[in-house]
Amino acid sequence: MIRSAAISKQGKRDYNEDSFLIKKNGNDFIAAVADGLGGQGNGEICSKTAVDAVKELYLKDDDISKSLEECFLGAQEAVMKKKEENIELTRMMTTLVLLRINRDSLAWGHVGDSRLYCFKDKKIVKRTLDHSVPQVLVKTGEIDESEIRHHPDRNRLLRTIGSEWSSSQFQLEEPESYRKNCQFLLCSDGFWEYIEDSDMEKTLNSSFTVSGWLKKMEKIILENGKDSDMDNYTAVAVWI
Repeated sequence: MIRSAAISKQGKRDYNEDSFLIKKNGNDFIAAVADGLGGQGNGEICSKTAVDAVKELYLKDDDISKSLEECFLGAQEAVMKKKEENIELTRMMTTLVLLRINRDSLAWGHVGDSRLYCFKDKKIVKRTLDHSVPQVLVKTGEIDESEIRHHPDRNRLLRTIGSEWSSSQFQLEEPESYRKNCQFLLCSDGFWEYIEDSDMEKTLNSSFTVSGWLKKMEKIILENGKDSDMDNYTAVAVWI
């Protein structure tokens, strides 16, 4: 059984430029989070365009990896087409993180700094690595992983949907066998910026419902971000 829930809030910004998707069709399930960039509401147009493309494409191929690839390529194509149609949208871009589940397997992929956290028995076992300047600095040993959340260059992204691609910019994980007792969190940077991994695990262990877990994490986020210019924050939680 797959259970899911989502939240998407404006924070202290003028617009909510995040979008999300939860879609189930028989034994097929997909979840998505996209964080639009561009300001003045253009980011919302971009993130929604990407998510709408995913909604239309995720069942196009039975192979789970090819399905995700189709979704990312289709999202890129849809966004670039919309940019070509309207000169006022030329600066818009978006992140995109996807989780795809079918009867036999699951897989995920991302572009940008919206993240997926994978939990096994309520412990974090994997997470996507941001396509950002601070993540590169972690890889080269210049900063510690814990410094990403509040690094001055945290918003400098190296890959996005909506930028010019000379090659595929998204990153896919190898499919895994369908597993019980797994939990997933897909979220924009406005969400993960204000909550530590340990608090994700702590709230998960004390929650009885998916929505209850999100509410507990949101409470921590609002407390930690109360004295800052909080960005939009969006999260999709999935329990198997």
